Amino acid sequence: MKEEFCKLLANAIGRIPAFNEQEAEAARRHSDQLTKPPGSLGKLEDVACQLAGISGERWPDMERKAVIIMAGDHGVCEEGVSAFPQAVTPQMVLNFLNGGAAVNVLARQAGADVYCVDIGVNAELAHPKLLSRKIMYGTANMAKGAAMTKEQSIRAILTGVEVVDELYEKGYRVFAIGEMGIGNTTASAAITTVLTGLPPEETVGRGTGINDEAWKNKVEVVKRAIAVNAPDELDPFDVLMKLGGVEIAGLVGVIIGAAANSCPVVIDGYISSVAALVASRISDKTKPSMIASHLSYEQGHAKLLKAVGLSPMIHMDMRLGEGTGAVLCFHFIDAAIKLMQEMATFESAGVSKA
Repeated sequence: MKEEFCKLLANAIGRIPAFNEQEAEAARRHSDQLTKPPGSLGKLEDVACQLAGISGERWPDMERKAVIIMAGDHGVCEEGVSAFPQAVTPQMVLNFLNGGAAVNVLARQAGADVYCVDIGVNAELAHPKLLSRKIMYGTANMAKGAAMTKEQSIRAILTGVEVVDELYEKGYRVFAIGEMGIGNTTASAAITTVLTGLPPEETVGRGTGINDEAWKNKVEVVKRAIAVNAPDELDPFDVLMKLGGVEIAGLVGVIIGAAANSCPVVIDGYISSVAALVASRISDKTKPSMIASHLSYEQGHAKLLKAVGLSPMIHMDMRLGEGTGAVLCFHFIDAAIKLMQEMATFESAGVSKA
């Protein structure tokens, strides 16, 4: 069965097309003809050109937007790494489904639809809007052994790919990723430490708002998890399996799925960026499809984004997760496309170029 999952994942990665440099360059040339100094709209111009290269279309239709929230629990919560109890995970999932979370508010404002996936919540959940794709009831405690089996981690990645494929068939053409899982900043810090070589003191943040004593404990838990599991830093699957979360693996799949469908995927904060790093290490063909939304207040995020090769669009001291920062960037994506479509050129406006 594991071999079958590996084959399916290889097929998904094989579907990822090359970035369309010709369309991206054509978009850049058009942008330079608009009534403004070349490059004066900064990242809005860069995003417009990136969207053309991802989609293969000069003016891609990004009207249908989806936020995919992967939810899963973490056995490492046994080590006292979070200020909130694990019961918050299923409670917040129901909040997403009922439309009451911050990401729901921001998604409504952006004209986006929120899809919440139970990929590993340690509870029985039922709701008409829930995408129930449970791989496991929370990961094992990574401080004592591997968080997942290889089969579970690959199944979780494939689940993310499948969700994107299904939403693509429904007409969605741009995706934002978010997550919910008490304890997932600990798993993310451990993965970041191994894949970047940064010490835990630089990758472990405050997460849900822990105090100094709890932060020191969290650092020690990360160190212990790495020592116990001895992950191979050259093998992203091994690192994800041993130190990751099932929802992080699901987000890796969403990134791969978006790239395979020639769609942009907007990366949220620290946990989403960890998924982006893992996805890029699995296949660098995923990177051109990624758009970094914001620089999280979480320690280590800037260095993590640099390791992926991404530059955030906004700095707002956010650290909520859920996909909130990514959803805000939908407005910038819309703005980038509108500018390309509706601004006059120097020629059409009768404006002299310098």
